[in-house]
Amino acid sequence: MLRRPGTLGGICTRRRLTCDLSLFTKRRRLASVASQSSHEIRSGQPLNGFTLKRQKYVPELQLTAYELQHDRTGAEYLHIDRDDKNNVFSIAFKTNPPDNTGVPHILEHTTLCGSEKYPVRDPFFKMLPRSLSNFMNAFTSSDHTSYPFATTNPKDFNNLLSVYLDATLNPLLNENDFRQEGWRIGPTNPGQQQETKDSDDTLLFKGVVYNEMKGQMSDASYLYYIRFQDHIFPAINNSGGDPQKMTDLSYEDLKAFHAKNYHPSNAKLFTYGNMPLSDHIAEISQRLDRFDPSQADRKIKMPINLSGGPLYFTVKGPTDPLVDKEMQYKTSTSWLMGDTSDMVESFALRILSSLLLDGYGSPLYRALIESGLGPDWSPNTGYDSGGKVGIFSVGLNGVKKEDVPEVKEAIKISLREIHTNGFDDSKIDGLLHQAELGLKHKTANFGMGIMQRLQPGWFNGSNPLDMLAWNETVDAFKAKCAQEDYLKGLLEKYLLNEDCLTFTMEPDENYGASLREEEDARLAKEIARISRILGGEAEARSELITQETKLLDAQSKAPTEDLSCLPSVHVQDVPRELERKPVRDSKVGDVKVQWREASTNGLTYFRAINALKGLPAELRILLPLFTDSLMRLGTKDKTMEQLEDLIKLKTGGVAVSYHSSASPHDIFKATEGLSLSGYALDSNIPAMYELLSTLIHGTNFDGPEAESRVRELLQGTANGALGSIASAGHSYARRYAEAGLTPQGLLNEQIGGLTQVQRTANLASRSPLEGLGDIMAKLRAIQGFAVTNSADFRTAITCGAESVSSNESALQGFVSTLNRSSTIPSLDETQALDTTFGTRTFFPLPYQVYYSALALPTVPYTHLSSAPLQILSQLLTHKHLHHEIREKGGAYGGGAYSRGLSGLFGFYSYRDPNPQNTLKIISDAGCWARDKLWTDQDLEEAKLSVFQAVDAPESVSDEGMTRFLSGVDEDMEQRKREQLLDVKKEDVVEVAQKYLVEGMDKARVAVLGEDKELFKGSDGWETKRLQMAEGSGGELEV
Repeated sequence: MLRRPGTLGGICTRRRLTCDLSLFTKRRRLASVASQSSHEIRSGQPLNGFTLKRQKYVPELQLTAYELQHDRTGAEYLHIDRDDKNNVFSIAFKTNPPDNTGVPHILEHTTLCGSEKYPVRDPFFKMLPRSLSNFMNAFTSSDHTSYPFATTNPKDFNNLLSVYLDATLNPLLNENDFRQEGWRIGPTNPGQQQETKDSDDTLLFKGVVYNEMKGQMSDASYLYYIRFQDHIFPAINNSGGDPQKMTDLSYEDLKAFHAKNYHPSNAKLFTYGNMPLSDHIAEISQRLDRFDPSQADRKIKMPINLSGGPLYFTVKGPTDPLVDKEMQYKTSTSWLMGDTSDMVESFALRILSSLLLDGYGSPLYRALIESGLGPDWSPNTGYDSGGKVGIFSVGLNGVKKEDVPEVKEAIKISLREIHTNGFDDSKIDGLLHQAELGLKHKTANFGMGIMQRLQPGWFNGSNPLDMLAWNETVDAFKAKCAQEDYLKGLLEKYLLNEDCLTFTMEPDENYGASLREEEDARLAKEIARISRILGGEAEARSELITQETKLLDAQSKAPTEDLSCLPSVHVQDVPRELERKPVRDSKVGDVKVQWREASTNGLTYFRAINALKGLPAELRILLPLFTDSLMRLGTKDKTMEQLEDLIKLKTGGVAVSYHSSASPHDIFKATEGLSLSGYALDSNIPAMYELLSTLIHGTNFDGPEAESRVRELLQGTANGALGSIASAGHSYARRYAEAGLTPQGLLNEQIGGLTQVQRTANLASRSPLEGLGDIMAKLRAIQGFAVTNSADFRTAITCGAESVSSNESALQGFVSTLNRSSTIPSLDETQALDTTFGTRTFFPLPYQVYYSALALPTVPYTHLSSAPLQILSQLLTHKHLHHEIREKGGAYGGGAYSRGLSGLFGFYSYRDPNPQNTLKIISDAGCWARDKLWTDQDLEEAKLSVFQAVDAPESVSDEGMTRFLSGVDEDMEQRKREQLLDVKKEDVVEVAQKYLVEGMDKARVAVLGEDKELFKGSDGWETKRLQMAEGSGGELEV
């Protein structure tokens, strides 16, 4: 998987949209204190072929860290001992990309396709259903590649440890796997070549990673970020791969890169959790001892020298149909900062970045966005500490051409004013308070979070033990802040100069067409090269089709190969009894209260839902804008900046959002409402309630700047919408397909789907002359009924037993401030949204690949068929669809899903080059499942896949939330658990026939992607375009 050059869904990105103090605070699970007996290990002590170099006890994180080195190869190993059953492993390698072919990324995929000890096709994906892991993946970052997993089962840990070590150190690297995962030339539908003379034998570039990166580069935000990195960090090539360069990579290049870089001498290993170091180190040492020391490219790369600045670069990029044609530029200015291994200064620079950028009241937000220069930050905005030298960037999306130079000038003016005025100590205190609360916050995935946080610095010269020392860093920062003007000094040192780089992306209406022309020319050139070698184009075409057929034959044998060499846990390892976390109920007046008493480190977590009955669709679709407005407009006596400061000083965060849930008993019933949430120290809960009450009731929709602020929110959301769809297009396709099936599906689409995207774009495009007066009136109406002191309001509180009494008193005070009741207004029917959805809908979008979904209704959560449907979805994904859609079809992802609560079954594909073929596979999937002779092993693996999610570790703040949010209590969960464990083969066949074969006529399909003639005017397909409307209103254009 690419993570942006700090970390991207599978490529790593250094991107931070704002200063990320959560670097020290997120994903922590503070269990009991790590055992001090671990300190019996002494520095310099030999341990199974390793030597302990250093150890550190970190009481604030309740862990002990051990830094070791392998004696024979020099491999570095960090073990973190902590009382947390969710154990983590990672092996990572320095992988400086030598060019833009994406060799680190393609190697990351190909490495997992078979190894010496596990010589089966694609053992990584075949291990997914043989494991109880809650995380398994691999990531290509800008300069390193990592292979992590997490599991609570010790046997599972040892199984995965063996598979991961063998995959990375002893991969087979077969040429067929390189062609499947990397790139090749082949016919569009090779499987049909033998079936019909009319099949499409058009040759094209194929490959899983090739299509992944075509989709990635379709995201304008990612494209801007990666092109920015090309210019400020030319020493580091695009590790994910540029599709225009990927086809230069040869199989021999891949093998040579592995031999050079995937070696213990170039590796960093990481383990975490409550399994003792002795449980891991012998196995790891045995694998590493087989290697001799080696030299690899471990050089730490540096960004461009800006001392001769300023530098200016402009590149071309795509246009956005959802954004004003006059506001299509992206521009930013960047400075190099200090050495990131200086923990104190790097932390101070994160604080500085947050002071400059975080929140609507921040000085750079006011100077750039509030002033109207652009609606949203550029993708690289913030402080990036992922490399050896930090980079600070500030920029905007959605800029007019004439305003591009004004952006840099506004940044310079604002920075000088900030330097003159200095920083308010209370704002620094608020940021530190947020970070310190994060240390107390118990999360389920602390180990994975800490691994991902440490690796970039570890590979760039920072000591991981120093990075863990939170209190030492903060104390040193506070000491420096006690000196006069410390942060002002950093501002002056790094930012008040012209040693900077300004990077701009200008819109090109022909950008997409140019990409297609380039790909066609590159394909023709490659075919011509092969033709010269083989003696003619016919010979070349024949050879390419032959190679594709051989690959297809190898792929076709994979589902029946012997997998007995692969280790596995078993269903008997899954407890039949649910681990219960009891709750109790009480009332405050008419308001129902759910209590969960647990160890929370002195924090209280609050959640509330106000049910909204009879809500018109025209008001519902404005709820996301309403909740955003609560955190933007301020009140009559407090600015948003003042409210943000109070939130940081008094809480760990508060939020207001939309909530909906299907009935667990009837899929054609659903409830909806507004959700409130927040957490704070027990002593600050009254202050948190006061803030929530102020935001809900006090937000001033009548203020002189209210309408302009709402327009600002709309433009910012519309500006980022196309990129959001590009990164999760299958989710948008699913929501649209589901919208015509059930009430819950319709609610999800209106709130978070393409319908919401189009309405936001329409409102954002309104002229100032037309105004938003009608929208402001509706937002005021929503405020009147948003939260009430009535039986429609219910709350859930998680806290320690010692703070129950004080929480009861504080809650009573909060409830008393709420309106007693209010009426939801009805609207003129002429204002109603169109809630009809076609059975087959195609959305042309400026992408190079496709996203597709098919959904159909099934049964509610409590129905006996629900469990077999969940098992069936896993069987289809792992035994059929992954093989057909990804391996054969070349899509980055594809599978089936069963939404147990909402009663919907569906299929999807992601970054797919051939959606028509995918939809045929999906349409036939029910018959395939019905006719398949399932084995006991198949069923066992599907059950393990389901229980990976069912039994995944849970954060303390989430305990009891399934009951509160959906009405599914632990007795219902226990019955479902037993039903899942007891599913039989005949149950799977029965539901496949009933719901997927007989029920296929109820299916809805949605496809998003490149504007070709694939779906236009055929087989009942309807084409809808997302684009700016002329004026207001309007739905998706047909």
